[in-house]
Amino acid sequence: MANYWAIAIGINQYQLFQPLSCAQADAEALEDFLAKEAGFLPKHCLVMTDTSPPIADRSTYPTKENILLLLEDLAATSWQPEDYLWLFFSGYGVNYKGKDYLMPAEGNPELVQETGIELRSLMQSLQLADLNVLLLLDINRAFGTQADAPVGEETIELAQELQLATILSCQPEQFSHESSELGHGFFTAALLEALRSGNGSNLADLESYLSLIVPKLCHHHWRPIQNPATIIPSRQQVILPKLAMESDFQPEPRIYPEESFAVALAAPPLDDSSKTSATQGRRGEASVNSSQQAKGQKVQESGSRLVAQPMPETSLGVNTKGRFIPNSSKGYVSRLPANQPSIPFWKQFILWGGGSLLVAGLIAVVFLRNQETFRIKQISTALPNATVSDRTPPVRPNNQSSAQIASSSQSKKRNQAVLDLAKMSLRQTQASDLSMAIATARKIKPGEPLYEQAQENIKIWSQMILDLAEGRVKQRQYASAIAAARLITKDEAPYAKAQAAINLWRLEGKQYVSNKTLLDAANALIKPEQASTYNRAIEVAKKVPPGQPGFDAAQKSIDNWSEKILDLAKRRAAEGERNAAIATAALVPEETGAYEDAQDAIQKWQKKY
Repeated sequence: MANYWAIAIGINQYQLFQPLSCAQADAEALEDFLAKEAGFLPKHCLVMTDTSPPIADRSTYPTKENILLLLEDLAATSWQPEDYLWLFFSGYGVNYKGKDYLMPAEGNPELVQETGIELRSLMQSLQLADLNVLLLLDINRAFGTQADAPVGEETIELAQELQLATILSCQPEQFSHESSELGHGFFTAALLEALRSGNGSNLADLESYLSLIVPKLCHHHWRPIQNPATIIPSRQQVILPKLAMESDFQPEPRIYPEESFAVALAAPPLDDSSKTSATQGRRGEASVNSSQQAKGQKVQESGSRLVAQPMPETSLGVNTKGRFIPNSSKGYVSRLPANQPSIPFWKQFILWGGGSLLVAGLIAVVFLRNQETFRIKQISTALPNATVSDRTPPVRPNNQSSAQIASSSQSKKRNQAVLDLAKMSLRQTQASDLSMAIATARKIKPGEPLYEQAQENIKIWSQMILDLAEGRVKQRQYASAIAAARLITKDEAPYAKAQAAINLWRLEGKQYVSNKTLLDAANALIKPEQASTYNRAIEVAKKVPPGQPGFDAAQKSIDNWSEKILDLAKRRAAEGERNAAIATAALVPEETGAYEDAQDAIQKWQKKY
């Protein structure tokens, strides 16, 4: 039976960033809801804030070390495959050199790589744990630093690649807001309201609810627009099975498409005197007083007219209904634009007219192309043995073996499969494109034209997916490799091999992440011109076990650092500081590349006394 885990992190008081007001309350409120109302075991709900109590003898103060150690310990001792994990973070996030980072309490905007938590490594380690992850990131950009850049773009791409359910509080180009009136960030306030009202049993419903309510909160509190970004994986969408089971017994309301017009009616307009206050975009600033929000209205069909009727509001003071929620069967990213002003009728007429012509043209092109394809298939079906080469037995050259002929045949089949892939505008270097091609080929049923070719293509494309995955493993991209190999289904020939490889890569990936963490910690110890720091780094790097991923990199670093120690010793000897030189050279550990040279240098310097 799967267990449900939650880790809620909220940081108000930063050492080197402006303080936030509601991050701690965000984390505490979500943890409280999951433990008391959503069926999570209280002992499985962990909170890390400025004032959270320790767990046993371990501090829960949200430093980088404490956060990573907690995740590592849970992965090693508690989590099981297919467990559910909610990981919530409310605080600062930065983008540095194209990479996204979460900033812990001691995070330094001038030393992002050293003090931040790299989201790529975090998400890959979660993917390797084979959990049903929901990553909730209520993050804010930092101002006036070298890291003052849009954060979230890389996270969205990673979530799509790794198929991790992820919700960001806003689009990369936007800002998250918080309000002292609500006592929460806008995103977290809407999230809690969605869960309490039963609109969060699956990701599709949660995305629809958040995408409606968060912008309304921005209007209501006179703040710049904020649209959450949601990545829904194709694998699973149910995030609260208890609520999902309960909702199965509730009759679904009849929803009319025209009810989507209620969205426009429910949002209050901004008057000119209040627009200036909407320029405040940073979390932590005082919220601006707003006027009474206009009551939400619902649009219903009445004969040939649309009649507006009042609707109830949520505890947040905004209308939650009047939105048509489509079903979603595969992964997608929600990228909703800011509210746009109404378009004049003449512009709508031009747009609709031009759009209709464009659609008609596309239909004509597709129809003609299908006609041509059908004609070609008819010819190939009617004349399967029309060519001379098909009727004439092949002549084998004297110097060509059976193996060479078989290899040539396989090469031709593979080339044909690649050509068919290109015809569908799909790429052979993308596992998702190959999987899409396989799904398309499976639609061709036995007895239909090109069935045999389709089956051969499926066999080749599935092997190409496995080849891509194996190539990623060689580059130490374990999470990406596993995500690719999992696209191979039970009906495909390499399935058993792929499953065995996934189990092996999952183990290697955990080892690699653990060993990389050790090596990163060793690098963080080094201070130039201090030989003792190189010596301590070497001792940490020695903990990487032989034969595991990352061992070669650790050994290379150890040899490099030992050379650095010897260079420092030689420099001090040249400056006449022989005692210091001897003491420095003695720090070069045994079994390193520079050890023998260091011992020779020590003997040489000692003889000069």
